[in-house]
Amino acid sequence: MPPFRRTNDRAVEEVQPPRRVLVAEDEAPIAKLIETALRPRYELVVVTNGLDALKAFEQQPFELVLLDVMMPYVDGFEACQRIRAQSDIPIVILTSRDGTDDVVHGFELGADEYITKPFKMAELLARVDAILRRVDGYKSRRAPPVVRVGPLEIDEPRHRVTVRGGEVNLTPMEFELLYFLAANAGQVFDRETLFKEVWGYEYVGETNLVDVCVRRLREKVEELPSRPRLIVTVRGVGYKLSDG
Repeated sequence: MPPFRRTNDRAVEEVQPPRRVLVAEDEAPIAKLIETALRPRYELVVVTNGLDALKAFEQQPFELVLLDVMMPYVDGFEACQRIRAQSDIPIVILTSRDGTDDVVHGFELGADEYITKPFKMAELLARVDAILRRVDGYKSRRAPPVVRVGPLEIDEPRHRVTVRGGEVNLTPMEFELLYFLAANAGQVFDRETLFKEVWGYEYVGETNLVDVCVRRLREKVEELPSRPRLIVTVRGVGYKLSDG
């Protein structure tokens, strides 16, 4: 049986007003390149430090935030944490720090995506497009609005997850991955498929985003994360959510 997939109404997308994206980047050449890549498609507000990013976020609505990590006054990690505390807006971290610990830390603070420098502007645009398409897809799923698998209950319209009766707080990306696996419980998905279906773009072999996101989910939904019984690794293939 093929997995459920979002349906995206591209005609609706074409008549929408430009979406507003907040960009916080203190390196002027990189900020200019980001503007060149995104400005034709999105309405941008560009700031050069985390403090101004937080101020801008308080003053007007955005649909996505791009945060550099190494910024003056308030760094990207702190800005991410403070924005996530009040909103479930998609947050993308931009940084030259590509160690696994940094990636995990970004996810712990609520980031949805982590793009390491240097990156190609076409890649950045593709990822931003994919994230916003994914957000649109929340409204047009073919899977049921409430999915129950074992001790899990996922209420998609309310963006609410309970495990064994207790509510669990997930980032948007963690929620999306868990919802996809639960709606297709028992089916095994490799990393390439998860990237395409959940992240919304083609798999990049050197990234460990799937593994990090699975690890974070296990820490939140498993009784013993070191011995997972819900999100199971199928050796040599990928991951599945157990339906047994």
